[in-house]
Parts: sequence; structure tokens; C-alpha cells
Amino acid sequence: MPHSLFPQRLPKESLYSPPIVLKIIDNRPFGRRPVVGQCTVRSLREFYWDPFQQDAGAPQEQPDDVSLTPRDDVLIDIDDREPLIPIQEEEFIDWWSKFYASTGEREKCGCYLEKGFDTLKVYETELENVEEFEHLSDFCHTFKLFRGRSQDSSDDPSVVGEFKGSFRIYPLPDDPRVPAPPRQFQQLPARGLQECLVRVYVIRAFDLQPKDSNGKCDPYVKISVGKKSINDQENYLPCTLEPVFGKMFELSCTLPLEKDLRVSLYDYDLLSKDEKIGETVIDLENRFLSKYGARCGLPQTYCLSGPNQWRDQLRPSQLLHLFSLQHNYKPPTYKSDRIVFRDQEYVLSELEDGKPPNPHLGPAEERLALAALRKQGLVPEHVETRRLYSPLQPDIEQVLPALHHLEHQGRDPGRPQHHREKMSDIYVKGWLVGHEENKQKTDVHYRSMGGEGNFNWRFVFPFDYLPAEQMCHVARKEHFWSLDKTENKIPPQLILQIWDNDKFSFDDYLGSIQMDLNRMPKPAKTAEKCSLDLVDDSLSSGRSVSLFEQKTVKGWWPCVAEQEKRKILAGKLEMTLEIVAEQEHEERPAGMGRDEPNMNPRLEDPKLVRTSKADGTGDPGGRNSEVTSPFRRLQASRDLLPVVHVPYKTLKFILWRRYKWALILAFLLFILLLFLGIFVYAFPNYAAMKLVKPFN
Repeated sequence: MPHSLFPQRLPKESLYSPPIVLKIIDNRPFGRRPVVGQCTVRSLREFYWDPFQQDAGAPQEQPDDVSLTPRDDVLIDIDDREPLIPIQEEEFIDWWSKFYASTGEREKCGCYLEKGFDTLKVYETELENVEEFEHLSDFCHTFKLFRGRSQDSSDDPSVVGEFKGSFRIYPLPDDPRVPAPPRQFQQLPARGLQECLVRVYVIRAFDLQPKDSNGKCDPYVKISVGKKSINDQENYLPCTLEPVFGKMFELSCTLPLEKDLRVSLYDYDLLSKDEKIGETVIDLENRFLSKYGARCGLPQTYCLSGPNQWRDQLRPSQLLHLFSLQHNYKPPTYKSDRIVFRDQEYVLSELEDGKPPNPHLGPAEERLALAALRKQGLVPEHVETRRLYSPLQPDIEQVLPALHHLEHQGRDPGRPQHHREKMSDIYVKGWLVGHEENKQKTDVHYRSMGGEGNFNWRFVFPFDYLPAEQMCHVARKEHFWSLDKTENKIPPQLILQIWDNDKFSFDDYLGSIQMDLNRMPKPAKTAEKCSLDLVDDSLSSGRSVSLFEQKTVKGWWPCVAEQEKRKILAGKLEMTLEIVAEQEHEERPAGMGRDEPNMNPRLEDPKLVRTSKADGTGDPGGRNSEVTSPFRRLQASRDLLPVVHVPYKTLKFILWRRYKWALILAFLLFILLLFLGIFVYAFPNYAAMKLVKPFN
């Protein structure tokens, strides 16, 4: 890399120093030398330098014959072409668990933190905006080159390129007999082109700008560097403003010729040209030359496998060896359980004291080398957040605030019609939030004298579940003319409602319970202990349970209704909730209700104590609920107390209490019709007798 020394006389006060003008001139035939572009550096304060201070951060030229280490080979990362999530070591522990543990979303990371695994640094801005890494311009600065206005144009100067370089401004002695200060820029990277492999991990996007008429967009990713590009159009995500990609893209580049990496999001359109949502540009050259090692990032531990498997091409001992060469440091000294580097000793037992045992750790020497590297202020393993910009509006972010839309479907149960009757025809209705099209209900339990019913029934609810995020994945079309389904993520919430069946009017809503299957209230063991305290909003973590961890939960839950703006206990449900995977569901099938295959478990017809034939005309019923997906299936059964019916009570409550006035009206109408019939029957004879007058 070329460098030059320009002795100039400048004022001591930087305020009075003239600006530096940089011009890029093109040498053309016949002596033409037009100016391609220029820039003016007006502030020189940041370039003032003390030539006698040791610049420990400048990279050195790497000799071609320098061995990485006398005993190590280059470690090439394998099997990194898969999506961002690597092979799971066990259920619910993967890269997403690591990501959510790092963002503070502990409800989504499962038991990741309890196992003592690594977290990563999540930056809410671009890495080049982080102050502690000097904006990744510690080796060279980037100056934009402008082309001046033309004579006939009033437009502002346009950017035609960039100039990369740096300056060291320091005083020279006036006396020629005094030795000159040490020359700067003596340690430079190797000249020539550098072939690099670039891996881009695109995790997710949020708050995108809508591009379609439905207020959504169909985003996909496009990666380009130089003339190479990767277009992921075929894997676009329909109808979403917060897509989750979770993919890795890999391509090669040549520095410094192909230094700009462009990550763009496009909106897929079927009939028109795809519209660019926004893009971000990453300067690869600055990251490659920075002394902070802004390449792969240093994890917290050195692991050979598991969710924190080492991803860098070089091992920690190799990286530490190169770091000492580049900075003129004495090579590290390794001992059995410690390492000495830059007069600092790192002891393995002290570094890992108090940490849970990790079965994936690598050799002790590599872990010590990594500990020494992490003390040098290098870039840690991280995820950065980059803003998207449009080429037409380069200074305006292409994002909008998140919009929250709540759509209520069906009859509003907010004001239940609570009937304090001694008889009701009850049934239970249930569904999962987001799967309202799959509502199911039991058959009706007629003539329940005390509001009790015996339900042996099974609900089956299919759903897709994302274990890392603890969310249900719902994809459906918003309108019948929509081409693609809209993807949403909602908590797995089960709703169960109790209704009173009416033949000649709307069914009466009695009460309901809504439970988040990840944090559902612990049930009561007996009906006597079941109360509204179980569904208190201030429930502590110790009084809640996750169905996805327990697999099976059985007990009593209260149903809630509202009366005079306060919650009341409207009933109690005894259920068995079970969740199984799709594969297990195929191996151990279970039909809906009591249909075949009626197994796993088998549900018998409810048995009632009957006192007459009229007492058993209704088919007591209830259902168990079951959720099926490629990931999970939820199964629940409801077994309530048997009921004894008495004939005269049945006649009293069914006919008299409910149809009293109808019976009275029918009786009066019958008497009226009876008299009318008698009159019509007797009127002809009576009229004939009046005309003939036989007795006169």
C-alpha cells in the first residue's frame, strides 16, 4: 500500500489550519488530465499525532513464510450451508435459544441459560457505529469524492466515488541536526488483491414499510458483492412486515475491488416488477483491515460441538499467535493449566470457576488462548441491527412503527347471560386462538338438574408450534382473492366455553376459561379446591405450569363469567390435557369425540343413574381437546360428576318453569276453540228449528 510524506508548514492552532483538498485525476491520451472527483477535509484535529507514541494497533505486513503455529493446522468450518439453526443437541436448545437468551427474551429460550451456555452481544445499531471500535476506521478513513456542478445545472454535487486513506500530522524539528521523528505507516498489510469468503447470516427484519394494498409485503433477500449476487426470490415470505429468515448466504469477493456488500430486501409481486423495500451496504474492507478483528467475532468459550460450536477458520491459539505478530508482542507462553501473554497470566481454574459443566468444551490450551484474546478488546460474537435505506431516499429509513391489529370474531361473550336455573342443557365449546375455523363442541347434556354433566369426549386441534419462540405459526388467506397466506405468530392459547342449549332462541353463554399453554394455571386436585384464585392475573411463576414441558396435566379449572363488572365463578371443568408430537399421533391415533379410532385413551359412553325411560333421552356428552401439528398434539378429556334425574322434577322444570305462560295460553286457546267448534256444530240445527218452529 503506497504512502507519502509531505512536509508542510501549518499553524500550531488547528483552528487556523487550511483544509486538505484531495483530487483524483485521470491520465488520458494526449496529455488530458481531467479531475474525476475531489473532496475537502476541513477538520484536521483527528489526524494530529504524536510520532513518539507506540502505535500498537496498526497491522503489520504478514510475511509469506510465517507459520501459524508449529503444531496446528488450519481448521475449516464445515456444514455451514444449512439455515442459521444448526443441528440441535436436544429439544428446545438451538441457535435461536442462544439468540433469545441474548436479547433478554427468557421465556423463549427454554433452559438454555440454566445449562451455562454462551450468549452473544446484540448491537441495536450497525457495528461501524459502535464507539469502542472506532467506527471500524482505525486503519483508514473513507472520504466521499464529489463532482462539481456543471455550468448549466443547478443540482448539488454528486458522489462519484470514495477515497480511502489516512493522515498523520505531526511537527518536524526546525534544527536539521535534531533527529527526525520515527516515520509513520511503516507497518502495512500485504500489497495485492485479497480473496475472501463472505458469509452473511440474515436473521430477521421488522417494521418494514408496506408495499401491497393489504398493508403487508412479501419480502425476500438479495445479496450482492461486485458482480456476484444471490437472489432468494423463490423463498419469499408472504404477507408479513416482520419476516424471520434464519438463513446463511455465502459468496466470494476480492478486496479491495469488491468491498461493498449489499443486503437488500425486495417485495415479491406476481404480475409486476418486484419493488425494492430497502438495502444496507457493508464496507468489507474496513472490517478486514480493522485491528479489532471485525470478521467472525470471539465467542465466550471454545466448543467443538453443540449450539456454540467454533465457527472461525482459525483456532484461538492460531488467532493469538497472529495477533502477537501483528502487534510486535512477545508470543504467548503456554503451561499446563495457564497462559502468560503481555505480562498477564490466565489460569483455567479461575476463568471457569463456578460455571456449569459444559460437555462440548475443547482443549484447555485453546480455551486459555481464547480468554487471552477476549481481553484485547476485539469484536465479540455478535448480531448487529442494520437500518434499511432506499436508493431514491438514501437518508430516510424504510421502516414504519409496528401496527397492532386485533380482530374479534364470533359472538361476544363479554356479557354472559347468567341463568340461575336448576336445569340446563349444557355443552362445551373449545378452540385455539388463531384457529377459530376449527371450533369444536360436545354434544348436549340435556336436563342437567344442578348444572352438572358427564363428558367423555375428545377435542382435536391441529397447530404448528415454534419451540424456540414459544409461539404458534398461523398462515391463512385474509381474503378469498389473496394469492398468498398471511403468516402470524400468536401464543398457544386454549379457550373453553360452557353454553346452555336452547331450541327456539340463541344459546346462552354461561362461562369460559382461556389458558396460555406455556404458562397455564396449575389445576386443583378436587372440585372443592377449584376457585377463581387459580386464574388470578398476579399468578406467580410457581403457580403456573407449561404443558409443553409437563406433556400431561390433569385437574380442575374454574370457568369465569362477568356480572356487574366483576368476575364470578361460572362453573368448573375437570380435564386431562395431553400434548404429543405428530409422529406419536400417527403411531397412537385417537379419534375426535368417541369416534373411531377410540383409543389412547378409550372413551366410554357416560353412564347415568336413570329412574325412567324419559330420563335418559338425552345423550350426555363432552369432548376432549387435542392439538395436532408437525410439532405437537394437545389432547384433553373432561370427566364431570354423574347426575341423577327424578321424573317429576324433570316435568316441573322442563314444562312448567320454562313454558308456563305458553301452556296457559295454549289451554285458553283450546277452550276457546272447543266452544267455537261446539257452536259451529250446533248452529245449523238451531237455525233450522227457528225457521220451522215445530212447537207453534
